Amino acid sequence: MVDYDAEAEVYDATRGGAPRAEAAAAAVLGLLPPTAATLVDVGCGTGIVTSRLIRRGLRVLGADASYGMAAAASRRGVPVVLARADRLPLPAASSDAVSAVWLLHLLREPGAAAAVVAEAGRVLRPGGVFLTTVDKDAAHDVDSDIDEVFAPHLTRAAADAAARITAYAADAGLRPYGDALFAGHGQGRTPRGAAEALLAGRYASRISPRGITAPELADRLKRLPDQDTPRPEPTYRLQGFVRGFAAR
Repeated sequence: MVDYDAEAEVYDATRGGAPRAEAAAAAVLGLLPPTAATLVDVGCGTGIVTSRLIRRGLRVLGADASYGMAAAASRRGVPVVLARADRLPLPAASSDAVSAVWLLHLLREPGAAAAVVAEAGRVLRPGGVFLTTVDKDAAHDVDSDIDEVFAPHLTRAAADAAARITAYAADAGLRPYGDALFAGHGQGRTPRGAAEALLAGRYASRISPRGITAPELADRLKRLPDQDTPRPEPTYRLQGFVRGFAAR
């Protein structure tokens, strides 16, 4: 798995950089109700998306469990707390919005994604919204030759599958209210890059080699043509959920 403290300095450059972050931030702001005054961005990483969540009257707080990532976000000027996404140091019903961009797909331990969704529900005020990417890894399946190599080795149950997250949200008192699609700029995979990412553990949430070692699977990628030609970019989905009002 990725060591996020060690990755913090190079993370943005290997994940699409500013163009991808701008597209993600625009999607979040597009689903954010106009009355929202506070937003907590959980799993904020380096703050490259968080720092772009700018709107008049909106106060944003980042939260990340990695010291290296939180420090990088702080250097970007993002107010940030060192905290797990399922244990936020915030009172109940204290925030208008919670966002989680490219986080839930990483939470493969049983109950981990459900706990984050439940924590979002806890800190949201009635009428508050939870905005999260879903089906993140599946978005990279663009019918390319890289996908053909990976197909027999895909994990069978994505932690951020849309239906699964919707069920967790319902348990937390959240109901769907909208979604948005945005481009994964700079995320079109190359065979060489995919092989390197596989060996570095960056595909652990999506790829689980079966009957073959990771180096052997990487070798298959290295035999594909046009090693440095990007395949099509993914299209990501952001799903919005709203917390219901208590019955009177």
